[in-house]
Amino acid sequence: MDRTAEIRAFYADRYDEAGRFDRRPSNRLEHLRTMELLTELLPAAPAAVLDVGGGPGAYARPLTSAGHRVKLLDLVPSHVDQARAGSPPVEAEVGDARSLPEKDRGYDATLLLGPLYHLLSRADRVRALGEAVRVTRPGGLVIAAAISRFAGPLDFGATGRLEPRFLDEARRLITDGLNDPGIGFTHSYFHRVPELVGECAEAGLTRVVVHGVEGPLWTAVAAAPDDPAVFAAALEVARIYSSEPDLVAASAHLLAVATVP
Repeated sequence: MDRTAEIRAFYADRYDEAGRFDRRPSNRLEHLRTMELLTELLPAAPAAVLDVGGGPGAYARPLTSAGHRVKLLDLVPSHVDQARAGSPPVEAEVGDARSLPEKDRGYDATLLLGPLYHLLSRADRVRALGEAVRVTRPGGLVIAAAISRFAGPLDFGATGRLEPRFLDEARRLITDGLNDPGIGFTHSYFHRVPELVGECAEAGLTRVVVHGVEGPLWTAVAAAPDDPAVFAAALEVARIYSSEPDLVAASAHLLAVATVP
């Protein structure tokens, strides 16, 4: 089975992406901060926004509700069906980030909030970013998410998973960034911050700023999932240190914001 088919099968048969943000408070922190950043960074509504790899519509739907003209593309047909079926419905179709079925310069902003960490080769990631550049107008934004190279080991520690197989995974990630699909997630790549910046630049993007989505205290939320005071403090610290270069890699997710020249 090729990687694309494996990823489709993972989300279609084994993993409920639609419920992901409800499963753990740290996931809720991710969603809340990503929405805050999108609200802050995107042009005023009604902007034309392409959501590539948008899943069932966790971001496309609230952006549609806010008045943006959103189109969602996703590799997984069931995600597309869910996006279309929700309220408000989202315009959606099946598509691959590496070859977008869209005309040049058709959008004010393009989101890549999932594809980069499922593309294991740098060439494919740069190709996906390049496609986002192609379909976005000059001066528009490309906003791309990545998983931090250190997210796995930090999560292992916060949730007390310190047995040998997780320590072996920590050693793997520090060397090549490739996730072991045998411990709960599908094939994926975990970025270092300079890699993400370099890939954006290679694709032709300028003025790249990387935000740490959950902030440095997301592990406290993972360790104390039932404490609302911990969640509130982590959220505020994430806001304070959002683009602090020395801390962004401590977040589980990175968000690169860049301009199409």
